[in-house]
Amino acid sequence: MKKKSGVVVHVGQFEFLKINTGKREWRDAYHWILSLSWPQFAALISSAYLALNVIFAFLYELAPNSIAEMPRGSFSAAFFFSVQTLATVGYGHMYPTTLYGNILTTVEIMVGMFGLAVMTGLIFVRFSRPTARIEFTRTVVIAPFDGRPTLMLRVANLRHYGMAEAEFKIMFMRDEQIKEGETFRRFYSLKLHFDHIITFPVALTLRHTIDEKSPLYGMTAESLQESDSRLVVSVVGIETVIQATVQTQRDYSWRDFRFGERFVEIYTETGEGRLTVDYGRLHETEPAPL
Repeated sequence: MKKKSGVVVHVGQFEFLKINTGKREWRDAYHWILSLSWPQFAALISSAYLALNVIFAFLYELAPNSIAEMPRGSFSAAFFFSVQTLATVGYGHMYPTTLYGNILTTVEIMVGMFGLAVMTGLIFVRFSRPTARIEFTRTVVIAPFDGRPTLMLRVANLRHYGMAEAEFKIMFMRDEQIKEGETFRRFYSLKLHFDHIITFPVALTLRHTIDEKSPLYGMTAESLQESDSRLVVSVVGIETVIQATVQTQRDYSWRDFRFGERFVEIYTETGEGRLTVDYGRLHETEPAPL
């Protein structure tokens, strides 16, 4: 079958193919560039830089007499002259001598100045953009807490300073059969023991009690799989150094649920108000029969 053209969007473990979305705006390229990883960004800038110099080198070769002391038929000489011109270095060994050469070098210098300004702006935005270094546990556990079955997962702040006004949300979703006989995807906001904390310095455990009002009430590992159940966890807070709001999230599928397990203790009190937090055991669990 012929694959439909579209835009692929990745959100955690989900992949969406957007089709018939209409034309892209030119400003979408700006957001696309900012979404690239640093190696991808470096590869893009390097490729654009080389492509520009190749184009201008070809244009210089069309009229070799327009550049003094440029060897005829030497693409490398034209290429490195373009590099010098694009960077406005101008070593002086080769220089334009005709109107065509002067116009072409003027255009290239202007392109180089605009390109440098754009590249500087993009690099500044990428460096100054705040990010949240939050680590989520690889699994979600369900174990007794205060005498009731409770869904639990851990989040840890990897920064060496606290995050302020942190808010936590957990969205549960599953397929359900509706009265019309169709399968419908329903979304539930899970009520947490706490969903807001003034300061978030290290690690904590988010808990949701599975009682009669919980959408997880009575569910088993088999029913989670049958309904394709998933969780999405979101953390929003304020970076205290940059004073900017940051957000990160993690999604879990039914494969990540562990019944009858709980997380091991990672806090150790050493006296005089000091607590040791072992990040190396963040994901470890131990049996806790329901």
